[in-house]
Amino acid sequence: MNRSHFIITGTSRGIGEQLARLLLESDSFVYGISRGNSDTLDSYKKYSHYPFDLSNIMGIESLMNGIFAQIDTDNADMICLINNAAMLEPLNAIDQCEVEEINQNLQISLVAPMILTSCFIKRSDNDQIRRKIINISSGSGTYPAPAMSVYCSAKAGINMFSQCVGLEQSMREHPIEIIAVDPGMVDTELQSVARGKNEREFVMAKYFDQAYQSGLLQSTESLGKQLLTIIEKKFAPGKLVKYSEA
Repeated sequence: MNRSHFIITGTSRGIGEQLARLLLESDSFVYGISRGNSDTLDSYKKYSHYPFDLSNIMGIESLMNGIFAQIDTDNADMICLINNAAMLEPLNAIDQCEVEEINQNLQISLVAPMILTSCFIKRSDNDQIRRKIINISSGSGTYPAPAMSVYCSAKAGINMFSQCVGLEQSMREHPIEIIAVDPGMVDTELQSVARGKNEREFVMAKYFDQAYQSGLLQSTESLGKQLLTIIEKKFAPGKLVKYSEA
């Protein structure tokens, strides 16, 4: 019997939904966090959905306490947190972005993963089982782009955060395996939104469209299978991993 437990954000669609499905098919327990639910995932017995808006950062600790209350850590082989949820917009020059847009993006894409990670470590620190945190990053965390300053900054922050926590964990007797994963270009709703923007407002729209038209985007299922391999592999705490390393 599979005794692995996965807490995944952003399971209502895209990468999060596909990865959750693959894990459920391997008989793992999955706890999905997203505002909307997934009819596909709801049909699995080992799936538990937690409707939650990650911009509500003050409620995250209570949320994680509720999830951990459902996990029998004494009979578990592994617990893994996958911070997948992120917000793409605003896609505009920074002086054209509204304060609320900037705030909401950073709350969901950067602050929430930091708090989730903190709660995960606190709640599992006495458990002598394998523990892993995977932060889904992006090439945008390394390569700057016009009209994407908020998204790029959030992903760069995820990379640095993963490295810092990795250093903290490397000094502990029973470290958590924390990594950031660059998934490459994946055919998700975020990609669809980006290529559907007006080029006069978002100059990068044509590049996203070219990537789509050229068949450069991998499917969420293909990435999901690569992530399964990354989950099984052991990496040094804080490592920035490319999906191709699977």
